Amino acid sequence: MNKELIISVSPHIRVKEDTQSVMRDVIIALTLAMIASVYFFGWYALLISVVSVVVCILTEFVFQKLVKKKVAVGDLSAVVTGLLFAFVLPPSVPLWIVVIGAMVSIILGKQIFGGLGHNPFNPALVGRAVLVASWPVHMTTWIRPFDAVTSASPLGIVKEGLDQTLPSYLELFLGNRAGCLGETSVLALLIGAIYLLYRRQISWHIPLVYVGTVALMSVIFNRDPLFNILAGGLILGAFFMATDMVTTPITTKGKLIFGLGCGFFTALIRFTGGFPEGVCYSILIMNMFTPLIDRYTQPCRFGAKKTK
Repeated sequence: MNKELIISVSPHIRVKEDTQSVMRDVIIALTLAMIASVYFFGWYALLISVVSVVVCILTEFVFQKLVKKKVAVGDLSAVVTGLLFAFVLPPSVPLWIVVIGAMVSIILGKQIFGGLGHNPFNPALVGRAVLVASWPVHMTTWIRPFDAVTSASPLGIVKEGLDQTLPSYLELFLGNRAGCLGETSVLALLIGAIYLLYRRQISWHIPLVYVGTVALMSVIFNRDPLFNILAGGLILGAFFMATDMVTTPITTKGKLIFGLGCGFFTALIRFTGGFPEGVCYSILIMNMFTPLIDRYTQPCRFGAKKTK
């Protein structure tokens, strides 16, 4: 018998990588952005991040105990959810809102669907969406870096036509502007994104198409493309939210479609909607279409006919 023709039970390709190692890489990639948030907004920014992470871990632990499921906080996914949720919060948000939002992110965003791998939506963005709908004033109150003076975000200044000076491109790139904790420093986020690309935890397809679509839509709507790339949470969303392995398509064609949809809805909300920012809702909208995208972009098996 030719042993080279023997086929064992799948899986046939094995790697040493597990959920914990993937999450660890994401945490490393987010570290510089967290340091930047503390530098620009002070130690309260660190407190928000710590509270968010701790509440996410405790909520997941208690929920899994209550429903008698295996406790899986050791996979570090709750830590990543806590960090990403903190990153989409204003730097002056009260801690009680942080606690509620972190609990919502874990329970409503992940565990109620069966836990990691079963959630259809990005948990951190679910938490943010609920908070924006419940406490819009707290969630849209921004402060300037260093002096903590209340100020509109760059996108808000443009949206409302306020008589305020817009930050320069360099200030937008470095992070010296009002905004959410983790979205302000594009430089820190890009360094983290390069690390994830190097580690092959994410691919270029969704981020590049996402950012490129927003730039193209900006030109169509006669807006500044570079400003719309640097301002708001586009870079954070494109590289760290829209690339979530669980809630985004698995095929290359599907990723391109997903990135295109995210960019389209982000620009549409920014330029024609009531909110100055559209990253959160655009990703959540496209999360809903992920199963359909995967279904219709799934490659046909060798020798099989593709069904309509």
